[in-house]
Amino acid sequence: MIRVTGLVLPPDCLPLAAMNSPLEITHPGGALRGSIELTGSKSIANRALLIRALTPGGFPIHRMAAADDTVRLQRLLESDDDTLDCGPAGTTYRFLTGYLCRRRGTQLLTGSERMKERPIGILVDALRALGADIEYAGKEGYPPLRIGYSALDKSDRISIAADTSSQYISSLLMLAPTLPTGLKLTLEGEIVSMPYIRMTLGLMSYFGIHHHWEGQTIIINPQTYQSREFTVEADWSAASYYYSLAALAGEADLRIGGLFRESLQGDAVVSRLYEDFGVETHYDEAGIHMTKARGTAAPALFEHDFVECPDIAQTLMATCAGLGVQGLYSGLQTLFIKETDRVKAMKAELGKLGVSLYKIPARMAGKTGVQYFAQEGEASFAGGTPTFATYHDHRMAMALAPLALLHPVRIEDPQVVEKSYPAFYDDLGSLGFRTAGE
Repeated sequence: MIRVTGLVLPPDCLPLAAMNSPLEITHPGGALRGSIELTGSKSIANRALLIRALTPGGFPIHRMAAADDTVRLQRLLESDDDTLDCGPAGTTYRFLTGYLCRRRGTQLLTGSERMKERPIGILVDALRALGADIEYAGKEGYPPLRIGYSALDKSDRISIAADTSSQYISSLLMLAPTLPTGLKLTLEGEIVSMPYIRMTLGLMSYFGIHHHWEGQTIIINPQTYQSREFTVEADWSAASYYYSLAALAGEADLRIGGLFRESLQGDAVVSRLYEDFGVETHYDEAGIHMTKARGTAAPALFEHDFVECPDIAQTLMATCAGLGVQGLYSGLQTLFIKETDRVKAMKAELGKLGVSLYKIPARMAGKTGVQYFAQEGEASFAGGTPTFATYHDHRMAMALAPLALLHPVRIEDPQVVEKSYPAFYDDLGSLGFRTAGE
């Protein structure tokens, strides 16, 4: 095993490529009680690492996320190899695409087979407009990329589609203060995942970078990042799985450390969303205290627009399936280009339980143009123990695992959770869940 600043990395740095036996998860029943200390947020840690690489002298980062994506990004930022392999880590790939334009030499930036199917053209076009030296080493519009050093002084104004991945936008924003004339970045159309853009700008502000908005244009003048110690807050996306467990339980009393009311993370909205399911959240200096009283009824319908919190959509879908709550969802457009097509994957896996997830015809959305998905049915385990595929997607495994509170389930390729939450099964174990591989 390889150790990088206290974190353990598999020798080939590709834990998702290795097939592992399905993991069966069971729970003995009774009230759900316990305490969990969550790892640091992957989203925040990855941004802090990129900013540190752009900061003269660097700075210390505490409570670093143990996620494989974060370990991988840290290793690649410190590497002087000519070929950098991001594996399946989308955030890592997009952040490095911008960063490498300012690093001396030429590097080949590649990734897993799934990564080579995920589009990168929008970000490449934006960087080329600034003067970047980037060539496609394979299929046009997709990884891998050959990236050389450039002053990025061709222009200080670019536009990018605002309904694309916020990771493209964040990659450009973090690079902006280091550019000779700064950057005026115009976001065209509907802005999706705004909390992630705010997170990026918030972290940049912490390290001394000023910005302002003019309409949908973010203006960042040339500046220097200031070195400051930084502590990564816990991951609200990871907390969503415990909210799901609390909602599915007849009674719950859980404490989750490292989470706070004031957060940079859009997924912090999960505490409010689960109020609909009878889960109450109380804050203290250590984190949150999550409770659900016995006899709390589930809602008949749960409706939400996930455009600002897409990473918790799968969790809510699984919760609704377990409780037989009808769902009406919108804002799922970024889920189609994640580690897998997450909507299609959830449709297939919930279908194993007799729960349907389907797209509502566009004509029924009226003039809004909003794409809705509906979910109907209550999870049935009449067919025995279901085996859920994970599609090399960490969130598929963790979103579906809480259903083990209702009936034993099996998770294929369980180690996929290494991407963001390596201690997930250990933490489930501390709450009384039992796991067994075949």
